Amino acid sequence: MVDIFLWLEATAWSTQLRESIYGYPIMLTSHVVSMCLIAGLLVMMDLRLLGLGNRSTPVSHTQTRLFPWQMVGLGMSMVSGGLLFYSQPMRFYPNFWFWLKNILLLLALANAMYFHLTTYRSVDEWDNDPVPPFRAQLAGGLGLTLWAAIIVTGRMIAYSGLVPQWWLDYGLTVPQ
Repeated sequence: MVDIFLWLEATAWSTQLRESIYGYPIMLTSHVVSMCLIAGLLVMMDLRLLGLGNRSTPVSHTQTRLFPWQMVGLGMSMVSGGLLFYSQPMRFYPNFWFWLKNILLLLALANAMYFHLTTYRSVDEWDNDPVPPFRAQLAGGLGLTLWAAIIVTGRMIAYSGLVPQWWLDYGLTVPQ
């Protein structure tokens, strides 16, 4: 896998992004803004699923209003995050927090997909309930927890030296 990361870093576009005066700060700012957008909207939806927010609004109405904007935020975040990675792949290769964030991101996306493919199909039965059924609450609680962890681990990427000892013992380092 390290060969792929090395190849990506050697591409002309990666070098141009990395050496650009404004490129990296613009990508990083775009990533933070898009994360604020998606996080705020996801918190609103997850609080409704937990029965803690917007209790008088049907879940389907909340979903209809927020979902398109959540997808905009997710798309912006994935593009800006992908460009951040592409600009310095070897910076991320040995970074514990980068790998943990991506695992958490996959879990959060799996949680959302599972909710939409199973529990949300019966929304007509519980749409107006102030407190949704347990499975909806579970999806909301997992969503809040996972996205909070994604934000924290994303921030920790900058602190690549603060890692568990077992990660260091694993010997994952940048080739010289």
